[in-house]
Amino acid sequence: MHFLVLTQYFPPETGAPQIRLAAMIRELLHLGHTVEVVTALPNYPEGQIFPNYRGYFYQQEDWEGVRVHRVWLYAATGAGIKRLLNYFSFTLTAWWGLRQVQRPDYLFVESPPLFLGITGYLAAKRWQIPFIFNIADLWPDTVRGLGLMRAGWALRQAEKLESWLYQQADYITVVTESVRQILIKNKQVSANKVLLLPNGVDTQLFKPQAVDKVWQASLGLPHDRHLLLYAGTHGYAHGMEVILQAAQLLKATPVLFLLVGGGSDKDRIQQLSEQMQLQNVLFWTSKSPELIARLYSLSLAGISTFRDSPWLACTRAAKTLPILACGKPVLLCGAGEGAQLITEANAGIVISPGDYLGLAQAIQQLLNDPTYAEQLGRQGRNYAEKHLQWSIVVADWLRQLQSTTISSSQGN
Repeated sequence: MHFLVLTQYFPPETGAPQIRLAAMIRELLHLGHTVEVVTALPNYPEGQIFPNYRGYFYQQEDWEGVRVHRVWLYAATGAGIKRLLNYFSFTLTAWWGLRQVQRPDYLFVESPPLFLGITGYLAAKRWQIPFIFNIADLWPDTVRGLGLMRAGWALRQAEKLESWLYQQADYITVVTESVRQILIKNKQVSANKVLLLPNGVDTQLFKPQAVDKVWQASLGLPHDRHLLLYAGTHGYAHGMEVILQAAQLLKATPVLFLLVGGGSDKDRIQQLSEQMQLQNVLFWTSKSPELIARLYSLSLAGISTFRDSPWLACTRAAKTLPILACGKPVLLCGAGEGAQLITEANAGIVISPGDYLGLAQAIQQLLNDPTYAEQLGRQGRNYAEKHLQWSIVVADWLRQLQSTTISSSQGN
């Protein structure tokens, strides 16, 4: 089969959607399928088009044997009108990339942004092929629940668009069972077209590694501190204040919090850290997955955080999976399906959202009991190998897709 992936986000950008799509595509190629990608000129998370791509409207390149069509968009970060222009510009310019591709058997559209579903629907209709709508986040539910968008005309229109796209899509893929149930029970989506494509992890890239003290010194990371690594998007939904508040409580202990990544809330969090005069918190820009994997080898544990929201409880944070695969304990400030996974794997400590005292106590527990920390790490690695490898995840998704396709054709 020939798959076309339409997405605003793709490597060499870093982030959960980019890593997820790259891994999925690699597995599709491994299984003998072909793939093309239509995406934007790379600009995330800084909101500036990468230097090697500036001055172009369209570029075609080869990415690991995949033909990638890149088009210009209005690069921006944050919220408000600039972010909307960022989304809407790509929904329009993506048509130029779609004109360059081979007719696919399936069109896989990544959301958010929700608006890209319109482009995907029209393209799939033109080609008369199945439209697969991949829902990474329940938008606009999440922005409403977090208070990022006021109730009113704009939100109502977004909800109408969401409902319409769910009805028009031939298949909808979701990352958690919780979201699947919300679509079926609350949004009246037919159960037989909702497929589960959870986040997985590359267990060959992310794996336990020996500590390289020379490399550690070259990074300027001290040997006499226990590293606590947060690697991922710094967004409002993540409620990263909890990390800073825990760091304040642990100022007298030999720990160093390293926060790696970018996002719409990073500047605010960094300014808050400066206001709190935290000497045990470092901020780094986004790094490659390869470097993140090596950083985990230096870490006592990995951290993942979310705000307290029923919509965020439906997620399973992608950033927790590399922590498991690298054999490190997960410190998760969150609830719902992500917390259930860590509990099932017996691979970390789950703390309630926003509970900075609980986070500080969990870190102190790992400091006091290194054997317990190592045990949690081993159990996480074992769980990742058995359940979370991308080869397992993608093969299962393809079985769902093929089974549903056969059932639909027989029904017709």
